[in-house]
Amino acid sequence: MFTARLLVLAGATRAYLWHEAIRRNIGVQHRFATLSKEILACSVFPSDSREYVRTAVIESLISRFPEIEAEPMVTTATKFEFGDYQCNAAMALAKKVGMKPRQVAEVISEELVSRLGSSVEVEIAGPGFLNLRLSDEYLSHVVCQAANDEERVGTDIVNNQEQIRVVVDYSSPNIAKEMHVGHLRSTVIGDCLANVLEFRGRHVIRQNHVGDWGTQFGMLLAYLEESTDDHVEKKESFTISNLVQVYRASKQRFDTDETFKEYARKRVVELQAGEENARKTWKAICEASRIEFDQVYQRLGVSSKLEEKGESAYNAMLQDIVAKLEAQGMAIESEGALVVFDESQDKNKVPLIIRKSDGGFNYATTDLAAAAYRSQELNASRVLYVTDAGQASHFRQVFQVARRAGLVSTTISLEHVPFGLVQGEDGKKFKTRSGDTVKLKELLDEAVVRAKADLEQRTSNPDLDQDELAAAIGIAAVKYADLKVNRESNYRFSFEKMLALSGNTAPYMLYSYARIAGIKRQCADDGLFDTYGSDIALILEKDEDRNLARVLARFAPTLADLDTDLRPNILCEYLYELSQTFNRFYEACPVRRASTTELAASRASLCAATANTLRLGLRLLGIPVLERL
Repeated sequence: MFTARLLVLAGATRAYLWHEAIRRNIGVQHRFATLSKEILACSVFPSDSREYVRTAVIESLISRFPEIEAEPMVTTATKFEFGDYQCNAAMALAKKVGMKPRQVAEVISEELVSRLGSSVEVEIAGPGFLNLRLSDEYLSHVVCQAANDEERVGTDIVNNQEQIRVVVDYSSPNIAKEMHVGHLRSTVIGDCLANVLEFRGRHVIRQNHVGDWGTQFGMLLAYLEESTDDHVEKKESFTISNLVQVYRASKQRFDTDETFKEYARKRVVELQAGEENARKTWKAICEASRIEFDQVYQRLGVSSKLEEKGESAYNAMLQDIVAKLEAQGMAIESEGALVVFDESQDKNKVPLIIRKSDGGFNYATTDLAAAAYRSQELNASRVLYVTDAGQASHFRQVFQVARRAGLVSTTISLEHVPFGLVQGEDGKKFKTRSGDTVKLKELLDEAVVRAKADLEQRTSNPDLDQDELAAAIGIAAVKYADLKVNRESNYRFSFEKMLALSGNTAPYMLYSYARIAGIKRQCADDGLFDTYGSDIALILEKDEDRNLARVLARFAPTLADLDTDLRPNILCEYLYELSQTFNRFYEACPVRRASTTELAASRASLCAATANTLRLGLRLLGIPVLERL
């Protein structure tokens, strides 16, 4: 029984391993079939309904066609009338077994019915498609679990946190520079992915690989040491604003003055070597920048678990990394620099520079050291690098070199998670009217101002703090507008669209949740929201009752897809569908005015399950809900 239960929870990957074993040893089929039937007879319905169905399909294929490799081909139904899930395995399998698709579908259907019992209805459609519909019993279980479990909404933890360690590298602003709109995507996407992976049971380590090392610090040090300008204050009183001015001035000198450029390069090498005065000034610059970053993170609701682990943290490792690459014959000198070509050794391809001609290291060397640290010291199984798509080539080179040199474990997964650009409404680079890069802080300020203006037009409730509401809605709108887009796509930034009350926007989600909170307050005297604690059978009187329950049953599969594909828009699309489905339910299915007490209690359960699911889904996106709007 323990083995069988593991099979259900592990899902299709483990089931395929069983499939392969069974094809090689037909003698164990009877025992496997017995275990599969024990699963359905004894286990509680798992939260992931799709994986439950998919595993049953895999087991059915193994049982009836043990010599044939077949994909389960289970997908979410495209329309409610086709059921909850569709299986197209019979169509692909028919030719291999010399049968008509419908005959194969009948064989699979018979096996599925014996395994799934009354929990899922199986129907053959057309030439051999299988439509699978979750039973009222299954839906009752899902809704009851979601209504009673505010923390997890009945979803299972799929992995032991200590077994699978995932490092999520995101945000990564540069010291002495203000965060700009370009940092928005990495920050909110990375934080969301970390939230979901952690929720699913991974041991997540969030790291902020800030740019606190390199040539720009030589420029800053050199300029501060010789400058007498009024805007250069004592190191103890550095602010991000005067540091930005110093950076611009030092960059101009660096680009136009060869003597200054050489001195700046000398100072960065001395900084990397640990020279005392350089280190002291560098620390003051970093601290001033850190204060600014933390203020932005707090406004965005970024997890406090995000730990700074900047480029400088790996400085002590860099020389050893380079020495190892030289000892292995991978690093060679080219035009005074030390570089690594790819495995083809094609000198026409751009190499990875690991030491510059002036003896200084660069971000490629640091990235190699970071990969080694995360593998060897953190024992990570997976490392996600959430950066813009323009860095894809760089990370391909870094990952390849790290593996060839043995800097990382052979089993570790190094993954670049790329994202597209934030554009202006004209489809061009998002800039201010003066042509400058849009500062993230100012962008958030504008969102809050516009949100407040919208609120003042719509409501005048004196019991609500308009400033707090505007801040919550404005920030949520910016984050959600970013997350709802396929992360690899560019998108056009529009305050008007992201603050709209209709469509796939944060305000629409927040109002949907607030509507349910309002229903709960209205029903407080009736005690309806005290009755869903028992495992009641849902009364799915109308299509709107049933459709809402069916969408709720797709929450766990949605999180599984996000875990695999690392695309937050999957969750946004689900929450939008859930909100739309609930609003249709709200219009068609009265709660307090339901025809019977039992029906009212059933609908209260649906409301509570929807509220908990919306709250959790938005929390995973990094957006808090509002009880009143």
